[in-house]
Amino acid sequence: MLRHGQELGFNATAACEFEFFLFEETPHSAREKNFRNLKNISPGAFGYSMLRNSVFSEFYEDLLQLSVEMDFPIEGLHTETGPGVLEAAICHSDALAAADRAALFKTYTKVLAQRQDWMATFMAKWSPEWPGQSGHIHISLADDDGASVFVDSTAEHGISETMRHFIGGQQALMPELLCMIAPTVNSFTRLIPGFWAPTAASWGIENRTCALRAILGKPSAQRVEYRIAAADINPHIALAAAIGSGLWGIENQIEPGKAVVGNAYDLRFPRKHQLPATLTEAAHRLQTSQAAKVIFGEEFVSHYAATREWEEREFRKHITDWEMDRYFEII
Repeated sequence: MLRHGQELGFNATAACEFEFFLFEETPHSAREKNFRNLKNISPGAFGYSMLRNSVFSEFYEDLLQLSVEMDFPIEGLHTETGPGVLEAAICHSDALAAADRAALFKTYTKVLAQRQDWMATFMAKWSPEWPGQSGHIHISLADDDGASVFVDSTAEHGISETMRHFIGGQQALMPELLCMIAPTVNSFTRLIPGFWAPTAASWGIENRTCALRAILGKPSAQRVEYRIAAADINPHIALAAAIGSGLWGIENQIEPGKAVVGNAYDLRFPRKHQLPATLTEAAHRLQTSQAAKVIFGEEFVSHYAATREWEEREFRKHITDWEMDRYFEII
């Protein structure tokens, strides 16, 4: 897919940013508690907290040093809103390296935490009491000379036709490719109204309530933020979906819908921009997507969709605590 982009004259640059919760638990203690009543490393919200950052500065320093040594350099690291939650922004690079860096970051953040008897989770949502954990993807395209193809100073908002069609492709195919971005049953617990996650294939200019955020600025920084992604992504598959759909949009000159102004959560979007509600539905949308078969090949689409259907079938074999509490006596 990246090679095809180069054949079209485009080189993709990308970066991922992840939110993750940290707990004063070990793999043993978490299982002994049946993953209930886990102790976060700190209480309260404390987003962007100087206090929490300073208290845990040794962990920050160790993670930052590790990121340099293992080539997933971190541009920013800070607390987010929630008990013991951090956010890390990985430095941008060419798209394939960005996926590699994101995979290394997720793995070795967990390793580093466990080496000091903590645990990190990258679940999309681990608690109904807190918003989900994002894994936003930032993408830009340049030509063979390294110049941004997303900027046109003569166009409205400085957004080039190429960038507009890139967004158009991402928006059009997001419902069909969603299980490549939201790969688990748990992913869909985040994609509901009121929890700071997109609920439709929307886009806007500097609008954080949308699934796609056009970030404007100098040519080297103008990009699209793919905000539908959570921390549970497989970075290689998610980046393939985000970039592949954008390139498809450029090739097919897909125009996006009207940019959202204001709160996207308050709007009702057309059916074509509504997202699948379950992993099984998302897998079916991928399986029947002709565009996906063109971009990724029929063999991948068939196999990957089947794995996601299997995942939800496995989930359906289990009885949740919610079901027991609601139905055991009263039904």
